[in-house]
Amino acid sequence: MSAPRFVSPLRWEPLPYLVLVMLLVLTGAVRPESGLGYVLLLAGIGLAAAWLVMGFLRERRMRNPDPMGDLTSLDGLEIVDASSAAGAVRMVVPVADVYRHQAAIEIARVHGGIDQHAVLVPRARRWLSPRYRIGVQLVGFDHPRHAGFVADAADARWRDDLDALSVRGVYVRVPARIEGAARPFRVDLDLSGLAALFGVEDARPE
Repeated sequence: MSAPRFVSPLRWEPLPYLVLVMLLVLTGAVRPESGLGYVLLLAGIGLAAAWLVMGFLRERRMRNPDPMGDLTSLDGLEIVDASSAAGAVRMVVPVADVYRHQAAIEIARVHGGIDQHAVLVPRARRWLSPRYRIGVQLVGFDHPRHAGFVADAADARWRDDLDALSVRGVYVRVPARIEGAARPFRVDLDLSGLAALFGVEDARPE
């Protein structure tokens, strides 16, 4: 089964805010003397507020440990390693959106060195974005640091396989390297071990 590409519209965080704001704006046009219309408007505002609270609580209970790039611990997660394959078939993939996470990458580099590991987290995404991506969490020291997302080609190649593991609470750890002596840093992932892990012959992204 293919992994979803986008979050369900009903679970997209801005939607209950937008509905609530729209209903509040309507209070300027619908007056108490409107009778049933005003009662329905108040009921709608109450339901929208409840929807907003429920969405917030649901995000806190999500099985995905990195819904918004805020993974703080690996405790309780099952981690499997996809070690580097032979040098002839190594596949190094740059991490996307690293410019947004330079501070986190710098901290990871200082404490974990340039060579460390990264955990790949499917169904991660940026705040306000409806698009699911594979999050990259550097795990070279005491707790994870969000470095960005797997590049699009590799995301398309490995999305379904990684997602199938994650629904069972299993996440994959791959070798990572932080390039650069100062900002802006770049992060490269070695995804060559994924082919052996998932039992396929070709590790190259489609």
